[in-house]
Amino acid sequence: MEKEKLFAAIAENVVEMEEDIVEELCNQALNEGYDAAETINGGLIPGMDKVGELYESGEYFLPEVLTASYAMNVGIDVLKPHIRQETTGEKIRVVIGVVEGDTHDIGKNLVKIMSESGGFEVYDLGRDVPLAEFVDKAEEVGADFICLSTLMTTTMGGMKTVIDMLSERGIRDKYKVMIGGGPISQKFADDIGADAYTTDASSAVKMMKEIKGVK
Repeated sequence: MEKEKLFAAIAENVVEMEEDIVEELCNQALNEGYDAAETINGGLIPGMDKVGELYESGEYFLPEVLTASYAMNVGIDVLKPHIRQETTGEKIRVVIGVVEGDTHDIGKNLVKIMSESGGFEVYDLGRDVPLAEFVDKAEEVGADFICLSTLMTTTMGGMKTVIDMLSERGIRDKYKVMIGGGPISQKFADDIGADAYTTDASSAVKMMKEIKGVK
């Protein structure tokens, strides 16, 4: 099948919550020689983006969002073992998690997968992470980046709290803080003093490489 049509079919079946079909189509993409990471970016992620739009418009509710995310994760399970692992020379260490009070981790998981495929050393703290844990873990592992995610406006303030904690400990300059998630914007990132903001997983990995001077 033509690549664009195949990716569109994957996206559509994520939206339709068809786990079995998503699995079949992702295997088909591999069999036809399409890049696994490109299939995630071109098929699975656009499908989940559409689900998010349907949720925001009130056409989908939380059960549909969760079921669609299961379908997407089935596809990721198929594709992840086939993502080409890159080597960056200098090991880039990333501490990542969803800030305290939020349990939505789809976006965070995608950044983790793409970062690992980019050759990064990723320390995933999970979701609903106590804010001090980001700082403590970064210090423990000698991280280069602290990546904070949220999909809730009520927990956005936790991102500033983490940055303030770094400043209070006198270690703000040791780390680059990257933020992302549905309600996050470049203006918010500027307002709280974050070092970087991106809208998707592949852009996040690209920006981290640029900041570290990795081609």
